[in-house]
Amino acid sequence: MTGPETPRPSDFIRDIIKEDMETGKYGGRVHTRFPPEPNGYLHIGHAKSICLNFGVADEFRGLCNLRFDDTNPAKEEVEYVESIKEDVLWIGYDWGDRMYYASDYFDQMYAYAVELIRMGKAYVCDLSAEEIREHRGTLTQPGRNSPYRDRSAAENLELFERMKAGEFPDGSRTLRAKIDMTSGNINMRDPVMYRILHAEHHRTGDKWCIYPMYDYAHCVSDSIEGITHSICTLEFEDHRPLYDWFLDELKVECHPQQIEFARLNLSYTIMSKRKLLQLVEGGHVKGWDDPRMPAISGLRRRGYTPESIRNFCDRIGVAKRDSMVDMALLEFCIREDLNKRSPRVMAVLRPLKVVIVNYPENKSEELTAVNNPEDPGMGTRTVPFSRIIYIERDDFQEVPQKQFFRLSPGREVRLRYAYYLTCVGVVKDEKTGEVVEVHCTYDPATRGGDSPDGRKVKATLHWVSAAHAIEIEARLYNTLFLKADPDDVEEGQDFRSNMNPDSLETLAARAEPCLSDAKPGDRFQFERMGYFCVDPDSSGGKPVFNRTVTLKDTWAKVRKKGK
Repeated sequence: MTGPETPRPSDFIRDIIKEDMETGKYGGRVHTRFPPEPNGYLHIGHAKSICLNFGVADEFRGLCNLRFDDTNPAKEEVEYVESIKEDVLWIGYDWGDRMYYASDYFDQMYAYAVELIRMGKAYVCDLSAEEIREHRGTLTQPGRNSPYRDRSAAENLELFERMKAGEFPDGSRTLRAKIDMTSGNINMRDPVMYRILHAEHHRTGDKWCIYPMYDYAHCVSDSIEGITHSICTLEFEDHRPLYDWFLDELKVECHPQQIEFARLNLSYTIMSKRKLLQLVEGGHVKGWDDPRMPAISGLRRRGYTPESIRNFCDRIGVAKRDSMVDMALLEFCIREDLNKRSPRVMAVLRPLKVVIVNYPENKSEELTAVNNPEDPGMGTRTVPFSRIIYIERDDFQEVPQKQFFRLSPGREVRLRYAYYLTCVGVVKDEKTGEVVEVHCTYDPATRGGDSPDGRKVKATLHWVSAAHAIEIEARLYNTLFLKADPDDVEEGQDFRSNMNPDSLETLAARAEPCLSDAKPGDRFQFERMGYFCVDPDSSGGKPVFNRTVTLKDTWAKVRKKGK
């Protein structure tokens, strides 16, 4: 993507890499990796890591691997592997022939574990998971040694081999690193390296019934692949001494440098895969690719572009401290991108019938409309016009409020690309009193939307011809949560109590006939209404359009409501 010849703001990670290259560390190599666990779909937070790891490799003419840290078969699925590959490619990065799995190295990891046992640096422990937690101590109290800590190397080797052979039930034994139960860093208090788990792995089948823990598998995998800079998020900062301890004790040829950066926290958004899975499994959303989800597949379905996401990641930068990024910035980035690339069309989301009483009943005509004023090269299109049209219901008020300049009795407005229009009457529902039809006259001399006598109007409305418009389904998405921090809840509640009941509104709308040819993934600006994308499930029946983003920030109302 971005090469070293492209000037860009630096950050502390790039400064570290630049210094390492200048001093010849790692022989001047730069080799990073993006290491997702295949236990869920990627989200916008992962996009930051993707752009950072692959971007740094590109900038410094290095390499970046895609590696699946698949060490927990109980939660991993091939579906997640395939979705991750699709997302990384869609964002704009390619790992070439460097796609790996931690499971590729299970034999080597086992051999390293045996080596640590022989060195007296690891032991088999019979404590249960709960007992291990009790022995670990607290931040203010040191831990206590396991009663099995002083087993001989020979006994540990025999037990570890029997663990591998499947002789013991799940949870009955673990292999632990033998470090220091009094360490001020709890991660160094004899952490578990292997646990027994009789579960079939999506790649290795039933070959293994013991699986390495993440902290052990991750650093070993990095070393085997020749990674130079292991870039991860801040929650792993306290794990760095353990990362280094394993590699120092094993005296590996390649010892990568772990560097931590602040993860992305986005307002009104949950970034925990565990919690996102709860939303999916609980039916609160319609799958991982629900356009309300922060999953990359959801953003793609909603109409976000890879360019906008890369630009967003560039803008938020790389920091050492956690902070909250406002959703408005992500919206700005997609608006900025779609404004340049999206053709304009007219669609009426909440139709109100307008009859132009002085327009011939059997007449229709073709008017010229601009496809994108930001790009003259996109040309023009023709828009049909006839006696009966639809306008937005919000564009008419029988008794206009102060500062309302759109259509009302006796008032003249402009129809986009068409004529000046004046309201001369209304038709109401006899039971409810609701206005169901507006009667107007038009000025034939104003064709194209300009007045030859120079008179001005204060409002321009979009519209569609009733005789030519197609029916569409418009899905309007709002933030999934009412609070900027969804985890800010009352006692006894969880993040789901902050869900926005109005996060999705589905409308039966009308649109220009040209949209009948729109294909899934096509993006448009509905004039005055926002940017929309054709949903993949639009095959058959009404075309479905997902609103990607409004034309301006509308979260203010949500913020006020959610406080």
